[in-house]
Amino acid sequence: MNMFTLSAKSCMSHLLLRDTFDKFSFIEGEITTFNKFTLDGFLHKDFFDEKPARDYSYWREVRDFCFSLIKGKRTPLHFKIVLSLAPEHFGDFLDGHQIRTFSPEDITGLYLNFHYDGAVLQCITGISMRTFTMDKSLEKEWDAYVEGFFKRAEIDREK
Repeated sequence: MNMFTLSAKSCMSHLLLRDTFDKFSFIEGEITTFNKFTLDGFLHKDFFDEKPARDYSYWREVRDFCFSLIKGKRTPLHFKIVLSLAPEHFGDFLDGHQIRTFSPEDITGLYLNFHYDGAVLQCITGISMRTFTMDKSLEKEWDAYVEGFFKRAEIDREK
């Protein structure tokens, strides 16, 4: 687990106006403006004619709606947005980082937890596994990946 304090302006531009996070799964969100809006990213498969194979929406599918709640003259009082690397990318992540001790099926989530308290925007990384393990190699690689991801996307960190 790692905590990044990010430039709200830079990060929000990427989060809400660009496709930077579009391939991530949207797990949940909570946005407080004039009301508190709580969003669950879990797909209700009965809604669809063709049932999706995935369990969660992609961020790109809810990004514009979240933007519509946040945009305006005033900044939100608070928000929390939880994303995860989409499960179909777990194998590529493990292969790309040469992690041989886990399989994609062992992973429940590789998370980005964005939290804004009205003044400071932070992103806390996290992982979730199906079974307990003392091996921290996946967590360390995920933290390093996220740090590089923010740098490549030019998402500024606060000093």
